[in-house]
Amino acid sequence: MTDPLDELAASDFSRARLREALTRVGGFLRPEHQRLLSLDEVRSILKIRGEEYRGVMPVPLELIIGSEGRYRDFARGFLPRHDYLRDRWIRVDSAHYHDVILPPVRLYELGGAYFVRDGNHRVSVAKLQGALEIDAEVTSLGSAVRIDKGMDMDALRRAIVGYEKREFYAQTLFGQVTDDPALDFTAPGAYDQIVEHVLVHKYYLNERSPEEISFVDALDSWYRSVYRPIIEAIEAEGLLSGFRGRTASDLYLYLVKHWDELKRRYGLHYPVSAAARDFRDRYGRGFLKDAKAFLGSLFKKR
Repeated sequence: MTDPLDELAASDFSRARLREALTRVGGFLRPEHQRLLSLDEVRSILKIRGEEYRGVMPVPLELIIGSEGRYRDFARGFLPRHDYLRDRWIRVDSAHYHDVILPPVRLYELGGAYFVRDGNHRVSVAKLQGALEIDAEVTSLGSAVRIDKGMDMDALRRAIVGYEKREFYAQTLFGQVTDDPALDFTAPGAYDQIVEHVLVHKYYLNERSPEEISFVDALDSWYRSVYRPIIEAIEAEGLLSGFRGRTASDLYLYLVKHWDELKRRYGLHYPVSAAARDFRDRYGRGFLKDAKAFLGSLFKKR
């Protein structure tokens, strides 16, 4: 004889799958916003500052926004994305109806948000049942960047870049030295690269100086003699129009790398203006290139 509570759990799973399908259709323009955050992906762009075990505590379900290993199995809101999750999901939901006490889920806390280590199905069922909290064994991973419950990976990257810029300007006095507020990047980690560039520049300055050059003086010299000439070459060649969504500072990093490759090939005196033109011609996708690619696709043999 079929247990009516098991049938109710089966009905719940069908309801959860329907809700996931409707959410997917409604969010087709922003599919990235519909998926759970991957803990490994988030950790790869955040600087983790230690780990602390916090014990068992109630955690608001709305703050659980990602998973360590099952982020592909559940959509945002922990709605099940696949039918193969059915049996286990129903067993967990049936335990809820039978008043079976399940062990706490295991979570990582990172930047004020939570990621499931173990217990994805339990979180999914609890959310569908309308619970506000769930008991969890929590380990905190230290981070200076706060993660909002509505963030997707793009929003998180922007938050990290904003934090890195504030830290860079405060620690290097870049704004005071250069009076330039527009050293802006679109990807995390770029400001660390700028520090490396300044330190390399400082090394070469010290080789020609009888006294140790300070970091601030090296920064000022790098900005005037390295960064600004390259930015001027980028502007002169109109590179930004061919790299939509990127900043001039992004292109500085790209062009420096490309220029180094050209100098190794053609000699140290290869001009930056020629490197900018070569970079534009090789990698830029301006209006004309986009139009050419589009027209080519229309007449491509099928």
